[in-house]
Amino acid sequence: KECCPIWPTDNSSCGEASGRGTCQDVVISNAPVGTQFPFSGIDDRENWPFVFYNRTCQCQGNFTGYNCGECKFGYTGPNCDIRRNLIRKEIFKMTTAEKDKFIAYLNLAKRTISPDYVISTGTYEQMGNGSNPMFADINVYDLFVWMHYYASRDAFLEDGGVWENIDFAHEAP
Repeated sequence: KECCPIWPTDNSSCGEASGRGTCQDVVISNAPVGTQFPFSGIDDRENWPFVFYNRTCQCQGNFTGYNCGECKFGYTGPNCDIRRNLIRKEIFKMTTAEKDKFIAYLNLAKRTISPDYVISTGTYEQMGNGSNPMFADINVYDLFVWMHYYASRDAFLEDGGVWENIDFAHEAP
């Protein structure tokens, strides 16, 4: 249940030898939930990612990513210390060339298998409480679609009921 991969540039877990991050225990918030969450302990999204991992890379400074091998948004350079100003342009104000480039990148994302991420193809229970992993490769575009679906889908209750309108995508960490 540990996800602390090697950062290949320094061959250490989470890039620890380069000061990028360290492998640490996952800490789950014990902050009280609001009234929008009337159930507790029934859904693996409540304590994400603890249901799958109990240790992960905790990145330091401007480093991010599953192995602390990337720069946080807005930073670039080998040490992620160069500020990069990015502007998210309103799509209706884009030039034709900008729109064409945007569509080309969306199409590329649909044809590119993510080199870093997979998706689960079963519930934690179906995976035998984690002992029988069920994961599949996914393209970059569909990864974002799947993450949004996973975080905002309904939850199934033990009595056969459905916890509708639960939204971990927008109303929870």
